[in-house]
Amino acid sequence: MQNVASKVSSAIIYAHMAGLSINTAKMANFIKYDYALFDKEHRKLIGNIKNRIDLSKKLQKIDDSFVLVDSTPRGHLGVYHIVIKENIYHDIITKLTEKLIFYFFLIYSTIAVIGYYLASLFISPIINERKKLNNFIKDTTHELNTPITAILMSTGKDAPLTQKNLQRINLSAKRISEIYKDLVYLFLQDSNNKPHIEELQLDKIIEQQLEYFQSFSQKKRLTINSKLEPTTFKIDKENFSRLFNNLISNAIKYNKIGGFINITLKDSTLIIEDGGIGIKKDRLKDIFNRYYRGTKEQGGFGIGLNIVYHICKTYNIEIEVESQETKGTTFKLKFKD
Repeated sequence: MQNVASKVSSAIIYAHMAGLSINTAKMANFIKYDYALFDKEHRKLIGNIKNRIDLSKKLQKIDDSFVLVDSTPRGHLGVYHIVIKENIYHDIITKLTEKLIFYFFLIYSTIAVIGYYLASLFISPIINERKKLNNFIKDTTHELNTPITAILMSTGKDAPLTQKNLQRINLSAKRISEIYKDLVYLFLQDSNNKPHIEELQLDKIIEQQLEYFQSFSQKKRLTINSKLEPTTFKIDKENFSRLFNNLISNAIKYNKIGGFINITLKDSTLIIEDGGIGIKKDRLKDIFNRYYRGTKEQGGFGIGLNIVYHICKTYNIEIEVESQETKGTTFKLKFKD
């Protein structure tokens, strides 16, 4: 500001000596600041400064601006004081503050968006598991309610003791037993109680289990064809029964009225083929996931095939599945030594 004031003072002195007057338009373009020229009586001659200025102080601060008072004109053209007011410092601070606020909100917004995305990413599996668990509880309640209701209806005060009612009670009790066994295996199995692994005659166990499912298959008028060769394998009997029962149960449940189930045990390979509703190709990869259900048309709560997968993994049994929608599904289990 001092350099500008000195140039203005020189211009005024030169104009006075040359007999010229002050060119206010040229002065305003030259100074580039707010300015004012004062006479000896401290009266403003020209300029755009409206604040009251103490001309006795060379440098002072008014509001947010610095003001310089220069007295070098010494009365030339009646000018005794040149006052220059700058607000560059204030503008710089203002712009800097605005930039800081802008970048703060920009960074804050970016962090908020990233935080929300990461939170969603981490919480999403928990939310999905919670939904699966809620659905599982609902499905379990429904699955238990159906056979319990059938038993209550068949054993009510006015219910006749007929063969049909006895069969309904038998089927319902078996269904509750299967649900209980699956839940115990999946959630309540004690790691200290190791399975009793022994050399089992798989064909004999399959024959026994097929008798158990006879009443279920008759309900849908299914034809079960079995061709079993003598086959042995080291496995816990309960685990193998559970493995086979879940596969047969699904083959019955998702079959068509009057359909078929073919069971073959040959060359240490068990093949269970049904002519049921089949599974969509894009859903095959998910059928062994816990709580997964390929369809809501039938009962169940999506743990049967997960149990099958777990048992196969435990005993190194290779499992393959092929399915075609509306044509049926085939499970192939290879028992390795």
